[in-house]
Amino acid sequence: MSRIGKQTVIVPLNTEVNLSGTTLTVKGPKGTLVRNFPGPVTININGSEITFTPNKEGDRSINSLWGTYASHVKNMVIGVNEGYTKKLILEGVGFKSEVAGNMFNLALGFSHPVKVQIPAGLTVTAEKNNITVSGIDKELVGSFTASVRAMKKPEPYKGKGFRYSDEVIRRKQGKKAA
Repeated sequence: MSRIGKQTVIVPLNTEVNLSGTTLTVKGPKGTLVRNFPGPVTININGSEITFTPNKEGDRSINSLWGTYASHVKNMVIGVNEGYTKKLILEGVGFKSEVAGNMFNLALGFSHPVKVQIPAGLTVTAEKNNITVSGIDKELVGSFTASVRAMKKPEPYKGKGFRYSDEVIRRKQGKKAA
C-alpha cells in the first residue's frame, strides 16, 4: 500500500483543478500546468480535495504509480501557488555566469564559452556567482539546475565548480610538502 497515495491533496482557494479524461489541468496565480496521467490509478476531485485510488489492489507496480501520481499532483498544486527555486553557487577563479535574454552564458575555464538555452517557463538570475533558477514546474527546475551543475561539478580539492547552495563538498587533503 502506498502511504503517499493514501494522502489527500488539498486544493487552495485560488486554484482550479480540472480533469478531462486522463489529462489534469491545474490553474493558479502563478500559471497553468497540464499533465497526462494514463494508467491504473484513478484521480478523484471532490470539491477542494483530490484523492487517488488504484484500479487493482496488491500489485507493486500499481502501488508505486499510486504514490507517484499523488506526488506529481501535489507538486503541481504547490508549483502554481508558490513556485519552486533552486540556487547554485559557482566557485573558482575566472568562472563567470551571466544571463542574456533566454541564453545563459558561462565561462568555466574551458577554451570556449558555454552557452545554455533557458527553457520556456523558467526564470534564471545570476548575481556575481550566485545563480537562482525558479519556475512553477518542479521537474523542469530540477532538471535544468542538474544539467547546469553537470557542466562543472565541484572538485574535492579546492571546491571549484557548481554546487547547490545547501550542498556540502567533502574536501580532500591534497599533496603534502616534504
